Formats: sequence, structure tokens, C-alpha cells
Amino acid sequence: MKKLFFTVSNDLNYDQRMIRICSSLAKNDFDVTLIGRLKKNSQPAVNQQFRQVRLSLFFEKGLFFYIELNIRLFFFLLRKADLICAIDLDTLPAGYLAARLSKKKIIYDAHEYFTEVPELVNRPKIQKIWVWIEKKFVPKVDGAYTVCESLKTIFSKKYNNLFITIRNVPFENKNETTLENKNEKKIILYQGALNDGRGLEEMILAMKHLKDYELWLAGEGDLSNHLREQSAKNEVENRVKFLGMILPQNLPDITKQADVGLNLLENKGLNYYYSLANKTFDYIQAGIPALHMNFPEYQLINEKYQVGVLLEDLEVESILNAIGQIFESPKYYADLKSNCKIAAKELTWENEEKKLIEFYKKI
Repeated sequence: MKKLFFTVSNDLNYDQRMIRICSSLAKNDFDVTLIGRLKKNSQPAVNQQFRQVRLSLFFEKGLFFYIELNIRLFFFLLRKADLICAIDLDTLPAGYLAARLSKKKIIYDAHEYFTEVPELVNRPKIQKIWVWIEKKFVPKVDGAYTVCESLKTIFSKKYNNLFITIRNVPFENKNETTLENKNEKKIILYQGALNDGRGLEEMILAMKHLKDYELWLAGEGDLSNHLREQSAKNEVENRVKFLGMILPQNLPDITKQADVGLNLLENKGLNYYYSLANKTFDYIQAGIPALHMNFPEYQLINEKYQVGVLLEDLEVESILNAIGQIFESPKYYADLKSNCKIAAKELTWENEEKKLIEFYKKI
């Protein structure tokens, strides 16, 4: 069996993409180890079909965090293996140097347009460091893939068609049981990190006008406390439910209860503009229409399947109009749900993982 190391900088329990990738490879005769972080609030590791290693770091964020992470990863990755896959730029320096020193192959998995994330766009000096890291290491890897066609096109132009696309789609929902919304109010669901630029502050303001709705937020993040305070300040805290961190295996049952999903993004850099969030497919798989931004990847999805409404901006009025459009008539809403079911048959990990297995066997 070929031995593969995968490196991330997050808590393994909640990384749906890596759980899917590592599980698929483990089922196809690869010996897989996923290496990530052990945070102060980390829950015990969930048993998986692959090995998991969580590094306990002294620093939690900032420059010294990335330095410590890469030093720790570098020495761990010198252990015997056939291949290293670095997830995003923040683990690529350690992965590349360890691979070359120990004569392993190195793969790069770009989950996002790392140099264009909102946290870097407004910090040009820090951004230049990451741009240098990208230019230094990415052209020298042995193979690479990313999550959508837009990013594949961008990266391939930079690096001579090095990348392929492996989308972050969920497993097919083979459980036909429908979990009906038992609330008197309709449920609007957001799942993911509660971070800046996700339209969450605007959505809470919109809740002042949506008396017959509840907003469920499944996740935590940098804005967790601020959003709770904002809900109380605007007197909507009784209709805004903070569900906290939800394990991936428990999330589908929550998603199925919602009436509409949220995937709102502020155009804060090219990472958001060219994104194709996994929640897009989670909503489709659960059979619920969603609000998305009128960005390239969501345009393509909606042109083909008609599974939601696209917004031009994050103004409160735009959000209210979009929600009104989804529920403008029972027939229109039923058509959107029906389209989700059709799309859900095609947009599955069972289809996507074939490209993944072929890629690693070829490498």
C-alpha cells in the first residue's frame, strides 16, 4: 500500500473535504494519515478510516503560529511515506521541503485562492509574503488540484496547466427520510464559519423584518460574540439560533430541517468572488433552495440547475427581496426543491472521487 501524508492547519473533526478525500483513498488501498492541529477547545478525534495526527502548538495565530506549524510539520513529514499532500499555502513550505529532502513526491491541494483571502487583501505587506511562497513552491510540485473551474483556470495560467478540478461535493444522500420543519416559523440556515464578509451581519439586520422566520447559524468563528451581541441589540435574539460547531456527520439532519439556505459573500477579494463553497452542494443534497451571490461559479450552477436565487449585493433590501422571491408562490418554491433533487443525483462525491483516485494512482 502506498503511504500518503496530508497536512492541514485546522481541527480535523470539522474538515468535511479532507474527511471525504482521506476516506476515499483509504477505501482504495492507500495508507492515509491526516495531520492537523489540536486546539485548546478541540473535541476528541472522531474515528475515521484513516490515521489522524493532531499537533499541539504553542501559538494559536499570527506569524509565529505559521512558523511553528511548518517547523513541526517538517520534522513529522520526514517519516517514511511515499507522498505528501499539502493543503493550501500555509502547509506547503513544510510539505515541499520535507518531500524534497526525503525524496517523496509533493502534491498541492488549493482549497481556496489563498493569497486573495479577505484577511490578506487589506494587508499588502503580509500578502506579498504569501504571494512569494506561492511563486516559490507551487510551480515545483508534482501535481495539483483545486475546488472549481475558475480557480483551475487562474492557477493553470500561472503554472502551465498544472491543476485539475476536484469539487468539494458531498456524498449522495441515500436516506430518503425528510425531516420536516416542525416550527411555526420558516427556517433560514447558514452553515460554516461565522467570519467577516459572509453577509451574517446584514442577515441579522434583515431578521428585524422577517417576523415569520428563524435564522439558524451552524458554526463558530471570529464574529461569534459580535453576532450574538448584534442579535440582542436588534432584539431578534429569540429568532436567531446559534447552534455552535456541528460535526459533519450530524450536519445533514440539521440542514434537512431548513426551508432555505444561505451562502452570502461580500466581494472582498478574488477568493470570495471565485469561490464554490461546499455548503452550496450541502443545501442541494438536502433538497433546500438557497441564496447565493451572483459570482461566476454560482452563476454556472444556477444556470444549469435553477436551485436558488442570486444576489447582486448584500444590502438588507436585496436579501429581503431574494427571500420573498423564493417564497413568492408555492409552485415556484416546489420547483426549486424539485430542481435540487435532480441536481443532487449528479453533484455527488461518488462521482467526483473517481477523478481523485485516478489522480493519485497516476501520480
